[in-house]
Amino acid sequence: MRLSKERVHHMAESIAARLQQEGQVAIVGDPKAFVEQIDRAIVEELSVEDRLNAEVRQLLKVYEQDIERGHVDFQRMFTMVKSKLAKERGIIL
Repeated sequence: MRLSKERVHHMAESIAARLQQEGQVAIVGDPKAFVEQIDRAIVEELSVEDRLNAEVRQLLKVYEQDIERGHVDFQRMFTMVKSKLAKERGIIL
């Protein structure tokens, strides 16, 4: 995940406050629980890309020798495979 937990939590607090200010939500009960729900949703969404990156790395292990020999550019292949999988799965990066 590219963002720290503190940054994500700050974003969740800001989103909750703005939704309240704009009258989009009315928080009944503990506002911390609402912020925690937003926090979890953000973390889950960000972890989708982390899992995709791990899967792409695993798929590229097949080409490890070609990459080491310089026959295949790892970064270019990584980007191509990641883009293809994201498109197939409807993941917006």
